[in-house]
Amino acid sequence: MSSNYNANKAAIDQFRKELMEMVEDIKEVDERVLNRAVNAGVVYAKNNSPVITGFYRKNWRSAPAVKAKAGGATKTLLNNAEYAGYVNYGHRTVDKDGNTTGYVKSQTGDHLLERTVIFIGKQLEKEFDKEVKAVQNRHD
Repeated sequence: MSSNYNANKAAIDQFRKELMEMVEDIKEVDERVLNRAVNAGVVYAKNNSPVITGFYRKNWRSAPAVKAKAGGATKTLLNNAEYAGYVNYGHRTVDKDGNTTGYVKSQTGDHLLERTVIFIGKQLEKEFDKEVKAVQNRHD
């Protein structure tokens, strides 16, 4: 065997080793990025929630990130307040006879869940870019 063959084989083996290390780092990225983005979303939702008693604002939570069977990870954002849907989507007002007298739209809480999901999507992009650059820098 030529020395060129041995040099090429050593270089390819080294490349494979570095590539496998990079793959292991990337496997951990999805959960870490998802946690950061959704936690930032919880802060966003709390800061933009209307406050009368503070119960609605206090009840924004996120469940821990879980690896999905199909690959990737999932994480849930929720608000346990019974009336969270009414704050998010608005609600009708009724008189003592049950007749509709108007419709109430929350000023700051209007469609807050949807706005928070959009915010989280943007945060995911930023955090993922940061993580990919960090992995590349570690392996350069």
